[in-house]
Amino acid sequence: MFNWDATVVNMILKGIAETLYMTCVSTIFGYVLGLPLGVLCAVSDKEGIRPNQPLYRVLDIVINIVRSIPFLILLIVLIPFTRFVVGKSYGSTGTIVPLVISAAPFIARMVESSIKEVDHGVVEAAQSMGASNWTIIRKVLLPESRVSLITGVTIVFGTVLGYSAMAGTVGGGGLGDIAIRYGYYRYQADIMIVTVILLVALTQIFQFAGMKLASKLDRRRA
Repeated sequence: MFNWDATVVNMILKGIAETLYMTCVSTIFGYVLGLPLGVLCAVSDKEGIRPNQPLYRVLDIVINIVRSIPFLILLIVLIPFTRFVVGKSYGSTGTIVPLVISAAPFIARMVESSIKEVDHGVVEAAQSMGASNWTIIRKVLLPESRVSLITGVTIVFGTVLGYSAMAGTVGGGGLGDIAIRYGYYRYQADIMIVTVILLVALTQIFQFAGMKLASKLDRRRA
């Protein structure tokens, strides 16, 4: 068994901090890219408020292609681009670029699905009052789908957290890196178990917080 001294505890705490850093920053930037993409997909579809089938087909193909690439392969393929953007392709900061690119199309699909759940009668009512497409997006589609969008954030967080752990296989930093270096290569089962428990705990905590918030917003709307 490993000697659990202050150095090991500090290593675990640093791993938690790096994992949260990668996950939170990647989720935020993923939504910066994915939210507009999802909205664009929803409004440009044949049943959207501004149908544009050529645009929708292009977005649909691009999103599907990126989503179909396994994260570890995407991580390796993007090494040159990651170096160009952040100056290195390893560590917690180097992992954020592929995490964002991997999460953005996933987020776009979730946003598109959430917006399409909005009652079309509400949209028609806004259109009948002369609301512009931009106004409908801001004041009808996004507010009406906020509960589903928040639920989506919790799912995305868990997914990105899992991807960040996978990045540990190539020196991505965080708890995944600790699990690989100590739990796998050095056969320290206790380190592996602790990192897995912490990853599960982080996911559950954020999931619980997100679902509670979504539940409160849903009750207010009712």
